[in-house]
Amino acid sequence: MEPSTWNQLSPEEAAIIEKKGTERAFTGEYWNFKGKGTFICRRCNAPLYRASDKFDSGCGWPSFDDELPGAVKRYSDRSFGMVRTEIVCANCDGHLGHVFEGERLTAKNVRHCVNSLSIRFIAEPDGSL
Repeated sequence: MEPSTWNQLSPEEAAIIEKKGTERAFTGEYWNFKGKGTFICRRCNAPLYRASDKFDSGCGWPSFDDELPGAVKRYSDRSFGMVRTEIVCANCDGHLGHVFEGERLTAKNVRHCVNSLSIRFIAEPDGSL
């Protein structure tokens, strides 16, 4: 998908997705959301996460312990004096958040900490929410 076909972003969405920002904890649309479906990239609509992989980590952002195969790329992030792993949409390189390992919050031992403004929820076709 070419940039010309991406969704137009609000200034708040662009600050997160394009400028690698972070929304405040416990303020995003999906931090405590539960539903059956798929989370897609807000910029390019690429499928990223199954709702069944979402869990409550207590961190204030949507957390997932797995991504859809090939949906996410990882990069070293040394900003703000920390060493973290940034995650971006594999299709459009839009910033999603960061991934953490070894916290033992789930059996998979991985937490994708994702900004709500980077994703959009698509309910299963049966209309479940």
